[in-house]
Amino acid sequence: VPSPGTTGLPLGEWFTPGTPLQADVGCGKGRFLLARAAAMPAAGFIGIDRKLDRLRKIDRKILSAGIGNVRLIRGEAAYIVSFMIPADAVSVYYVFFPDPWPKRRHHGRRLFSPSLLDAMHRTLCPGGCVHIATDDGSYYDQIRKLFGADTRFQSIPVFRPSDAEQTDFELAFTLEQRALERCSYRKIAP
Repeated sequence: VPSPGTTGLPLGEWFTPGTPLQADVGCGKGRFLLARAAAMPAAGFIGIDRKLDRLRKIDRKILSAGIGNVRLIRGEAAYIVSFMIPADAVSVYYVFFPDPWPKRRHHGRRLFSPSLLDAMHRTLCPGGCVHIATDDGSYYDQIRKLFGADTRFQSIPVFRPSDAEQTDFELAFTLEQRALERCSYRKIAP
């Protein structure tokens, strides 16, 4: 439920009603977002990031490529998911390589929390999915524990992006031969 004074996203103005909506949370430089949106022109995509310079670069790429099914949102992802996305609106969330805040004293800043799961559950349509990737083993364990304790979600086979859809982080981490962890979950319909 949006907080007082918060306006929800104008999804009905951005996309034709009934268009399945997918959200790239922390879209970074946009490599995944643009490749996925180009491959799925019938879906609507929102890219969420807090860095304006990144979003400006993605916007230029969108215009250059003539991709019409992407909208960009600047802000903190947890706030946008919690207060700006309408209920039952999103069919898929992609959260790839969120900041792990590796120092123990900073763990409270991590994106994944019980309140984010509440927000994702509210905003996912029945059967909607969340796909996650990280290179941080302890954060992966925390995410798995959070979802494992939440009976509103069930584990599903992991999503693996195509080569063209791999994020810049994924490409760099693969070159460094870092271990990448993935998990995917589906909202269980009531």
